Amino acid sequence: MANKPDNNAYWAANLRLVTICLVIWALCSYGLAILLRPLISGIAVGGTDLGFWFAQQGSILVFLVLIFFYAWRMNKLDKEHGVDEE
Repeated sequence: MANKPDNNAYWAANLRLVTICLVIWALCSYGLAILLRPLISGIAVGGTDLGFWFAQQGSILVFLVLIFFYAWRMNKLDKEHGVDEE
């Protein structure tokens, strides 16, 4: 079992990972789809502009990629700190 300092390091690494994932998600869903849409509207993707694509599909795809990345990275982090389930 991990001792107290390792628990703090594990929690800090977990929070850092969650923060990074949330920032990426916010930039894609809110930043690219809403705030920066006028800047990227000239780029065509699948018959529509890139801003609309991010608002309708891109943000969802990024979110799905983030889910799998988070699960993969958390499993690796769990093994590093000795709290894995295997």
